[in-house]
Amino acid sequence: MDKDLVSAREGAVAVLTLNRPEVFNALDLALGEALLDALIECDQDDRVRAVLLTGAGRAFCAGGDIRAMAAAGPKAAAFLEKLTVFLHASVATIARMPKPVIMAVNGPAAGAGFSLALAGDLLVASERATFTVAYTKIGLAPDGSSTFFLPRIVGCKRAFDLMASNRALAAAEAYELGLVSAVFAESEFEARAREISRHLAAGPTQALARTKRLLALEATLETQMESERQAISACARSEDFREGIKGFLDKRAVVFAGR
Repeated sequence: MDKDLVSAREGAVAVLTLNRPEVFNALDLALGEALLDALIECDQDDRVRAVLLTGAGRAFCAGGDIRAMAAAGPKAAAFLEKLTVFLHASVATIARMPKPVIMAVNGPAAGAGFSLALAGDLLVASERATFTVAYTKIGLAPDGSSTFFLPRIVGCKRAFDLMASNRALAAAEAYELGLVSAVFAESEFEARAREISRHLAAGPTQALARTKRLLALEATLETQMESERQAISACARSEDFREGIKGFLDKRAVVFAGR
């Protein structure tokens, strides 16, 4: 595996692996573009019903490649702007694609890696994972959507504290704060992350897509309930709904086709 990002198919699950382990999977322009390309491909491929994103080696993602920033010299601001274009387009693709995206954080997630992890629909962590905002440590403001997602999870004051202090959160504390859905022992982490991904990939794809969209809306109560009405009506016309009802009445396991 010598590519910056490795993409593999495991049934209906697309497994994307950030693959620069020698620099803790830090994002440079090549990796940023490769990540965006892979996510767009997953979004457009109807055979993919769930996406699992993880990191090679000991880290999930150390954030932006600081050595690449330093090498850019007086053009560092232009380098960061271009990297942000790739990162933000990746986050938008994750948020807008109808398939669930599972972040499997196998080790440290810092800076842009922290932001990327927060953008997933589900975040599972190894017990050795850590989470650090990190941006202000090198004199930067956060990007990658962390200023959107983090305060919505932990509140504005706690988000500011994490962004200003740059203290590292262990996996257990991240779980207590609601950033992480589950923490697994290192020995079982990879298997459990894949198990969760397969479970979601085998689920009612249309219903999950509409649930994801509903959770992302910023709306009044009445507008939200109207969106819910439209979503449940659309799901009720799906093949998965008919199968779900039939399986329930027949007292058998339901097999969703994702249609």
